[in-house]
Amino acid sequence: MAARAIMFQGTGSDVGKSLIVAGLARAYTKRGLRVRPFKAQNMSNNAAVAADGGEIGRAQALQARAAGVPPSIHMNPVLLKPQSQVGAQIVVQGKVYGTAKGIEYMRMKPKIMPYVLDSFERLKQEADLILVEGAGSASEINLRKHDIANMGFARATDTPVVIIGDIDRGGVIASLIGTKAVLDPEDAALVQGFIVNKFSGDPSLFAAGDDAIVAATGWPSLGLVPYFSESRNLPAEDSLALDRPTRRRDNAKLVIAVPILPQIANFDDLDPLEAESNINLIRVHPGQALPGDADLVILPGSKTTIAGLRALRESGFDVDIAAHVRRGGMVLGLCGGYQMLGKSIADPSGIEGPAGTVPGLGLLDVETVLSPEKRLELSSGTTRDGVSFSGYEMHMGVTEGSDRARPFAHLADGTPEGAISANGLVVGTYIHGIFADDKQRAAWLARLDGGATTIAYDDLVERTLDRLAWHLTTFIDLDRLLTLAR
Repeated sequence: MAARAIMFQGTGSDVGKSLIVAGLARAYTKRGLRVRPFKAQNMSNNAAVAADGGEIGRAQALQARAAGVPPSIHMNPVLLKPQSQVGAQIVVQGKVYGTAKGIEYMRMKPKIMPYVLDSFERLKQEADLILVEGAGSASEINLRKHDIANMGFARATDTPVVIIGDIDRGGVIASLIGTKAVLDPEDAALVQGFIVNKFSGDPSLFAAGDDAIVAATGWPSLGLVPYFSESRNLPAEDSLALDRPTRRRDNAKLVIAVPILPQIANFDDLDPLEAESNINLIRVHPGQALPGDADLVILPGSKTTIAGLRALRESGFDVDIAAHVRRGGMVLGLCGGYQMLGKSIADPSGIEGPAGTVPGLGLLDVETVLSPEKRLELSSGTTRDGVSFSGYEMHMGVTEGSDRARPFAHLADGTPEGAISANGLVVGTYIHGIFADDKQRAAWLARLDGGATTIAYDDLVERTLDRLAWHLTTFIDLDRLLTLAR
């Protein structure tokens, strides 16, 4: 059977497009269909290493998991990774294509569109159904001329569209009707219906609103989907997740503090820790102090290490971290955070901005030299305490120094990885995803006297995807949706 496709666009960012595609991918896969997720263009510093090499957005990796297939670079052929001074790093079909600021990237889009269409065609060869996710808002008509992510893609491929609105943020009736009002008539003709997402309360109270949208747009209502609170158990992609309230547990044995810096990357590293009932994970934003009772401070990855280090100092986190170590507290630097912990960071090629060298925090006797080559690898091995791990690497730069003589881990081929300070309190590693590994998370809990791990993280994610699929099956007519795909 020929592959069918249907596209989900939103009235704005964070309306739940990624989550709905993930849930539908699991639901249709359970029906025996070969499902593939696709997002032409994504903007996120939360990325995953694909099985066929290269990197894609974290959301598409989760959607691939929901569909029961390995993530592929063709599921997200264009990934934009914001950087502070040089615009965004542009990743095309998994590899760095270049960097550009907004207007420069707009001019590049016609040259990039063929890659998008090539990836889409490749997925069609192996799928029964492709679930396409749009980017941002369908109504950004100021960006329509060279669009490759929303109606530009839909028109180029004749893919039918469903518009998703978020009732939780308010104004969903106006946003859906307004979307129809501003769309080009030929674009609007591709829209097959709308879904209202994140509903709370009595559905009968929205009946008149639903009717008003139908009357004003001519689009049928395809579902009123209640808020899915368990979504916090799934890896987050959007940085808006970093602003959600901290889940504080009275009986937690550990406090882990995380400074939240601009251009934070791969922050889904933190999700398994937040899911642990023995841990209070505290996100600390600029203007706040790191909690004095923290057992561990984690410096997460950063797309712009030097700018992140500057922001860390401007926020006073460097003083808090030094005091934490003097008290005998542990610090873990992940990827960019590892680079910040060293004595210096050199950028001779001007990858992140003006070429030069800046001092690091000096908590590890290592130095980093940033380089244009990017290491993208699925990794496994054994940490210094003999515990196995699996994860991935995604970084630019080489780190060397005397603390590398005490590596955090050895990769499967025996290569030493990471560094540990002489006093054992400061650890740096380029490995992402270590806390999603139950054995590694248990080892860190034991090391910090935090008790036993309380979850099997992979099982938690799988169960949540199953429940999400059931949730959407309950509130969206999947048979009708499938008839709209073509």
